[in-house]
Amino acid sequence: MTRLKQPPPSPPRTSRARPGRWQLQDAKARFSEVVRSAREEGPQVVTVHGRDEVVVVAADHYRRLSGNRSGAALVEAMQASPHRKLELAPKRARMPVRDVDL
Repeated sequence: MTRLKQPPPSPPRTSRARPGRWQLQDAKARFSEVVRSAREEGPQVVTVHGRDEVVVVAADHYRRLSGNRSGAALVEAMQASPHRKLELAPKRARMPVRDVDL
């Protein structure tokens, strides 16, 4: 009797298709690795049913993306404007006054 040559085993289902991309079930099972990869390699995309759903990023990267919400950048931009000496006066319309009996 001759044995048929068996094909090589397929890679485990938990291997990532591309670096930085995780299927949800793999990301849940290997969350520590997802976090480490986000810190060392950059953003990690988690997919659900083949669609990108969330991105895990390192905290310092998130802070850079979200920026400082103090408004300092807006103030700097306005102060750097060549038109900062321009006087802006809003136009005011006279409002009719109605008579009131007291």
